[in-house]
Amino acid sequence: METQVKSAGKRRDLRQDDLIAEVGSGGLGCCGWLLVILSGLLTFFLFPFTIWFCIKIVQEYERAVIFRLGRITDRKAKGPGIFFVLPCTDSFVKVDLRTVSFDIPPQEILTKDSVTVCVDGVVYFRVSDPISSVANVSNADFSTRLLAQTTLRNVLGTKNLAELLSDREGISHSMQASLDEATDPWGIMVERVEIKDVKLPQQLQRAMAAEAEASREARAKVIAAEGEMNASRALKEASLVISESPSGLQLRYLQTLTTIAAEKNSTIIFPLPMDVISHFMRK
Repeated sequence: METQVKSAGKRRDLRQDDLIAEVGSGGLGCCGWLLVILSGLLTFFLFPFTIWFCIKIVQEYERAVIFRLGRITDRKAKGPGIFFVLPCTDSFVKVDLRTVSFDIPPQEILTKDSVTVCVDGVVYFRVSDPISSVANVSNADFSTRLLAQTTLRNVLGTKNLAELLSDREGISHSMQASLDEATDPWGIMVERVEIKDVKLPQQLQRAMAAEAEASREARAKVIAAEGEMNASRALKEASLVISESPSGLQLRYLQTLTTIAAEKNSTIIFPLPMDVISHFMRK
């Protein structure tokens, strides 16, 4: 992620240098300078009235890109605060530098494993270069919105359903890098991209629920079988201990009688060993 941010910063610096060189290389020409001089003289002679047309103010979160006879006058946007323009030859465009957020409409996407899902998200971006956002694209906000929808389809089309459900953070970073690289010539910096919701078809939801239920039942049966096996082993060890001491078996009988009597039962069963009963039967 840090490497992507550094590369994006380098690209912005190179683009800014190219734009500065382009702005500085052009001139107004003889006719242009003549019109500028005439406009300046007109402003000077009609100073009390024209001063209200020359003073412009932009807010702290805004910048002004000034055009003089259709050309950008300065290498840097004006503002915030007060600045001056020539009323006849200059025009300016305000650019908002605040972070803008918008929802990506739900998109029907076919994943890599041929599963149709409906995915939506949210994007946060801001204008990093006012001059590029005005000179290089007609509507930076609308263009970024359309590009976000296309990027969402392209990125999620290369992912499996399992990756889409488990690796949302990685998908968000990948979308942010792709969007930031594509919108860099427009002077737009994409700050954050988040996947909001992934809607699966009803049949697929039922199939996944049945698969999860079967998996839980299988684990429950394995755990129950392991419990029976451990219990049988414990009973075997207990029988071996009791068989070594006949008095231990009698004590076990008495303990059983005590347990039955504590429950206030009207019937008490006396357990007798089979060898004793067989002895009486032979007589």
